[in-house]
Amino acid sequence: MFISSLFSVFCILGAADAGHTVAESHQLHYTEPALTWDEALPLGNGILGALVWGDGTPLNISLDRTDLWDLRPVPEYHSEDYTYTKMRAWEKAGKIKELLELYDNPYHRPAPTKIPAGRIELHFSEGTPFIDSMLNLQKAQCFTDLGGAALLRIWVHAEQPIGEIYYFGRNAVTPSLIAPAFGGMEEGPAKPAISMGDLAQLGYPDPVETQGENWRAYTQEGWGGFSFAVYLEWKPLKDNTGWRAFWSVASSKEGDDPLAIAKQRVQKAHNESIDTLQASHLDWWSNYWDQSWVKVPHESIEHQWYMDTYKFGAAGRRDAPPITLQGPWTADDGKLPPWKGDYHHDLNTELSYWPCYSGNRLDAGLGFLDWLWDTRPACEDWTQRFFEMPGMNVPMTADLNNNQIGGWRQYTHSSTTACWLAHHFYLHWKYSADDEFLKKRGYPYLKACATFIEAVTNERDDAGLRTLPLSSSPEINDNRPSAWFPTITNYDLALIRWLMSASAEMAETLGKEEDVKHWRMILDELPVLAVDKKGALLVAKDFPLKASHRHFSHLMAIHPLGLVDVSYGETETRIINASLKQLDKLGSDYWTGYSFSWLANMQARAKDGEAAAKSLEIFAENFVLRNSFHCNGEQQGKGFSKFTYRPFTLEGNFAYAAGLQEMLLQSHTGVIEVFPAIPDTWQDIEFHQLRAQGAYLVSATMKEGAITRLTVTAEKDGHCLLQLPGPENRIGFDIKASEQRIVVE
Repeated sequence: MFISSLFSVFCILGAADAGHTVAESHQLHYTEPALTWDEALPLGNGILGALVWGDGTPLNISLDRTDLWDLRPVPEYHSEDYTYTKMRAWEKAGKIKELLELYDNPYHRPAPTKIPAGRIELHFSEGTPFIDSMLNLQKAQCFTDLGGAALLRIWVHAEQPIGEIYYFGRNAVTPSLIAPAFGGMEEGPAKPAISMGDLAQLGYPDPVETQGENWRAYTQEGWGGFSFAVYLEWKPLKDNTGWRAFWSVASSKEGDDPLAIAKQRVQKAHNESIDTLQASHLDWWSNYWDQSWVKVPHESIEHQWYMDTYKFGAAGRRDAPPITLQGPWTADDGKLPPWKGDYHHDLNTELSYWPCYSGNRLDAGLGFLDWLWDTRPACEDWTQRFFEMPGMNVPMTADLNNNQIGGWRQYTHSSTTACWLAHHFYLHWKYSADDEFLKKRGYPYLKACATFIEAVTNERDDAGLRTLPLSSSPEINDNRPSAWFPTITNYDLALIRWLMSASAEMAETLGKEEDVKHWRMILDELPVLAVDKKGALLVAKDFPLKASHRHFSHLMAIHPLGLVDVSYGETETRIINASLKQLDKLGSDYWTGYSFSWLANMQARAKDGEAAAKSLEIFAENFVLRNSFHCNGEQQGKGFSKFTYRPFTLEGNFAYAAGLQEMLLQSHTGVIEVFPAIPDTWQDIEFHQLRAQGAYLVSATMKEGAITRLTVTAEKDGHCLLQLPGPENRIGFDIKASEQRIVVE
């Protein structure tokens, strides 16, 4: 067998596994080669990414680095007409052509955009047999067997910006280094598309390529003085049984000579003991898997959770840029990445970080929060320049520096984007119970957002309540004029109501009594959420959701915001059930994969384990490629959606992981609910160190339908309230920091 034979051939495997071991069934194993980049085996460490694919003629390693961007500004967004006041006037006058030219069309130019780093190719002779290839999640390493021609191990170091290729074979195979095809064409006319076309539209000069007997390199100049370099060097193994290569990608953000930086890293790796390199890499991943894990009696659901949790570890790091649409796996097909590989803040970035909270991976989530905090000056400048108002909002589509890059104006220039982003500051505080974070970052961020919301909602509706003069609900009615609703939408209203409530809660914790009164006063001046006669949440007053739609923006109050929850009583339960029933009635014809992931989270909040599991199952078996990448459209032809395209984005994957965690543990109401939403058929379940609000780590085992072990470990002093399955099973106790309480054994 490939797995055992390849492990035995590679004698340098580093430290032995310790702690939790990812089951062999969750390793990604190919007996047919991946012949496209988006079915590749993914590797990454937050800053560097790699995709391993091909059958040996060639075997490809697509390279990426997450700070590689073309950051040319959008000139229209610095023009005299670019103001909220002018937008409102043009919308009222019906100047659609002018609106499209100023707001929408610039997005369809090639840049600004995320850009790829290139590719390593290994060309074996025709007829080389592809036996199989495997991604070992435990070790975050790829292994490929090309029969008698070659055995290969490929990995990206967990912490250092280097990758390794270990080639075992006697064939004279020399790696090739291929730069992306950036140059040669003038920028084309703007046109709406998922992909903006060929990389060549960027018009960069040809790369400067250099090489020696055992190394290859190139330096690529980008826009505005930005550049990056790739350096690859290999050295023979003893007895000429193959060679070992390292590569690195460096950018001018790190220094004036990225090639020298990349070369120095590679040569340092060659000089370092492979045992030392391997040990630090494997230790990182061993610790990662020990942080939390799950076992559920559904093979495809559990497998997808492990794949998505692996990808989160490979993509989300505190010392790297936050996760974009494709993370560290930019498209390698000669074209610009889908939707520019950018930051979409109307769903995509937010869903991508859902699993870090209950999944006990707060440090990765801080990578997102650090970036949001550090890019505040750009957002404040945009808020003052466009809205001409105090406080801070955030553009919905953004580049690496969180600058506005445009698109459908109703969402890219939404007044409430920052509210959803602020929710992550709130979640970090609640799950960490870190009052220092609350004081220095959490509340200041929310306060800046709330100050803007107070200003932008200063106009009143017919009932004398605050409203938004321009209100939308992503992405309902796309970018048609009707995407602006005549009254405030439930999307905007839920976010605003949540923001004012959360700001008051934070201010109260900090003892800021005047702020508490102020935010509660604003909250009292807002309308209530709009519902129909059956209790279902509307898109806006008198506007029900009329057709199947991929984005559940009108249901934000249910999840993630939790303004409406079954624990609050009969009225709220009726709203949730009626809203989910309406989704079911309208059907999933125009859903994408992330719709099923999000729905599973909502169904778990509704305590409907059967439905939540079914939604996760549909996602895992129909809306992912064979490497587990969420591909938006349905791939199996079973009729779950009329979208059958396959642009790869990550938010569906990570919302999926959060959905399973939501079935196993909930704590958003202040009560820690263990197994709150599991199907009756799930009799044997186990999870380790899922995190609850209040900074509690919870582990539980269920066998034959009964909890046989339950432990709670506190990171902070507190009073813990536990709800076990069954209405009478509530337990409360005081617990000290670092104390572990065995609740059931």
